[in-house]
Amino acid sequence: MKMSKLKKALALVVAATISATLLVGCGDDSKSGSNEQVLTYNLGADSKTLDPALNTAVDGGIVIVNAFEGLCRTDEKDKAIEGGAKSWTISDDGLTYTFNLREDAKWSNGDAVTAHDYEYAWKRVLNPETGAEYAYQMYYIEGAEAYNTGEGSVDAVGVKAIDDYTLEVKLHSPTSYFLELTAFPCYFPVNKKVVEADSEWATKVDTYVSNGPFKMSEWNMKDSLVFVKNDNYYNKEEVKLDKLVMKMVLDETSAYASFQSGDFDMIESVPSSQIEAGLADGTFVKYPNLGTYFLVVNVNGDNASDDVKKVLSDSKVRKALNLAIDRESIVKNITKGGQIPAHSYVPEGIPSNDGEDFASKEYFNPSGDVKEAQALLAEAGYENGQGFPTITLLYNQEGDHGSVMQAIADMWKKNLGINVSLSQQEWKVFQTTRTQKKYQIARHGWSGDYVDPMTFLEMWTSSSALNDAGFSNAEYDELISEAISEMDATKREELLHKAEDILMDEMPAIPLYYYTKVKGIKPYVKDVQVSQLGFVYFDKAYIDGK
Repeated sequence: MKMSKLKKALALVVAATISATLLVGCGDDSKSGSNEQVLTYNLGADSKTLDPALNTAVDGGIVIVNAFEGLCRTDEKDKAIEGGAKSWTISDDGLTYTFNLREDAKWSNGDAVTAHDYEYAWKRVLNPETGAEYAYQMYYIEGAEAYNTGEGSVDAVGVKAIDDYTLEVKLHSPTSYFLELTAFPCYFPVNKKVVEADSEWATKVDTYVSNGPFKMSEWNMKDSLVFVKNDNYYNKEEVKLDKLVMKMVLDETSAYASFQSGDFDMIESVPSSQIEAGLADGTFVKYPNLGTYFLVVNVNGDNASDDVKKVLSDSKVRKALNLAIDRESIVKNITKGGQIPAHSYVPEGIPSNDGEDFASKEYFNPSGDVKEAQALLAEAGYENGQGFPTITLLYNQEGDHGSVMQAIADMWKKNLGINVSLSQQEWKVFQTTRTQKKYQIARHGWSGDYVDPMTFLEMWTSSSALNDAGFSNAEYDELISEAISEMDATKREELLHKAEDILMDEMPAIPLYYYTKVKGIKPYVKDVQVSQLGFVYFDKAYIDGK
């Protein structure tokens, strides 16, 4: 899932399969004498969309996982547990899942949540007219890819409501993490009646009908989202917060000031200049985060001049740019959040079948190799940067991305003799620009959707809507396809390693560091669950001792 900000100070997963659950709290109305449990949390972003089918960013995902619920939820180790489904059975061949839904599950408007809502929602994601970038995440389902790519019928998609409370799902090959996928936002149900009545349903309070622990009560544009306990939620007795206020303050210094003054009880990201002191005195908490911060290169040079298109399409140039970056310096002097300098695209933190980490291979020296970078650039025809056109490095303006991008531009100038123009855009605009490939090189970040290398590698297939680089390699596509169908764990891992070998040789993505997540948390905030996949869950949170 796309990471919106560097300032999230995200970087490596030190504990691969654990999500951190920490006591995090809430600002209440104690000043007015109220006993109401209110938590004010700065999301730090104005989300592009809150539609479970269309969202691809972590910020929007945090909102959605607190308003909606899938067939499964995930526990502190990101393993599937019962959610909208109270039980399920899996056929002996691992291809057919039968989910038994809770009969007491309701939408926030009082409608019953049925298996038909799930069938409708999943097929809506796959409908090519919906334009869901995450449609590929459902390609494990029989007939899903064919329907999404216009080569098959919706009737052939292997999801069917047997009755109101029984959902049958057929996969084309066994998928060990399929239950975890059903806890991911694009697999969440939506209320068919509401969605079909208003195409803008996800932009209005009155029509933002959800089935999770919280329901929306206010939407103050560019300021805040306010959620209250969903009294129609089947597990409402376990929800302790009466109100969850999600603020949209983009500037981290301003958000930090509000945190210090007590106006915010928790902030999603913190100023890098404050991280060392905040971690030392306990003001901040560092969580594992399974993700990689990287640069993405528009390898086809769309919308660029011929000379820029020529350099971007050359893998020798891309590898030279990669080796001219000193990642150790970036994490030490700029990000300062305990991030790990990258040496691969798949981040550390995913267990391998042999007991090692999947990311055990070092594709390049994290500190760079200037001599080799210069040699590669000379081989490409640009010795000492002569004749190399000025390239534009694009980033979103929120957070400290600008500091990182400036450092990279300086390294490329010093080490390769090339000129870089920096350009910034607001987060919503930036996402669209990058998706439409109207850039040359841009910052990017990806947080895993589940704990498996596939969540990082599948996005670079030729057909993936999340492939912002425009990268296309037939052998890579075949390796990913084979890995999806391979039942032998060792052989599957070998296929995925070979795929990453190609990715790191072609270098459409230039990894910079592995995320960690540093958040500001008041000591009176309890039982907020922070997942290594980037989500923050407030369904068990409460305030004690403010």
